[in-house]
Amino acid sequence: MEYINTVATTYLGRILLAIIVWILGKKLIKLLINLMERRMDKADFDESLHTFLSPFVKMVLQILLIITVLATLGVEITTFAAIIGAVSLAVGLAFQGSLANLAGGVLILIFRPFTVGDFIEAGGYSGTVREIQVFYTVLQTTDNQKVIIPNADLSNASAVNYSAYDTRRANIKLPISYESDVKQAKEAIRKVAENHPLVLKEPAPFVALGEYGEDGIILYVRVWAQRTDYWAMYYDFLEQVKEALGEAGVAIPYRQLDVHVKTDN
Repeated sequence: MEYINTVATTYLGRILLAIIVWILGKKLIKLLINLMERRMDKADFDESLHTFLSPFVKMVLQILLIITVLATLGVEITTFAAIIGAVSLAVGLAFQGSLANLAGGVLILIFRPFTVGDFIEAGGYSGTVREIQVFYTVLQTTDNQKVIIPNADLSNASAVNYSAYDTRRANIKLPISYESDVKQAKEAIRKVAENHPLVLKEPAPFVALGEYGEDGIILYVRVWAQRTDYWAMYYDFLEQVKEALGEAGVAIPYRQLDVHVKTDN
């Protein structure tokens, strides 16, 4: 009976201690994460690193807490390490995709092809990067939809970062009719580009005859703008060009179909 009491007291003490360690550990982890986030905010850390590190560090600390609690209960760490190794192998085989996403997230943070706030096109979607999490990246599309893309896809496929540089070039194809004066049309377009407040002077606007289309001559127009002004410039520029071509007497062609009727005499 004394032996049973001793064993019960010993295990009860370990259980109570393990509970205390668990409660204090959870509070300590929360405190450390909050402290780390405040430090990153004060140090003006990159938002991409902020959204990645917090959940990653929390996950690591929770794993360490579980190991500590098990050790408090009397579980041998060496035995537990062997079990963890076997379980890790099984989990690794079962969750290869998740591990690939984790590795992809690390690569994105190291090589920084994009950061939080950039407007990108990847995986068949385009939008502003809102979060770079441990396993996935969150985009906000222009029509305010939330798109979640696995990090493995982003790190192993092509992506377009429209926010990488301060300026962007608009490549515009403008058709005019074959009967119109090409030089007059080019001059009208060039004047619009030179006088438009959002079109940059350097690099200089470019206007040239690009190709002969089925319905008309295609003029190639290339104008530059600040990245933040790109779409405002693009739509307003097209509108002003339409008005300028009309005032210059330059016709914009539309698809035509000539029908020849053959009659027997």
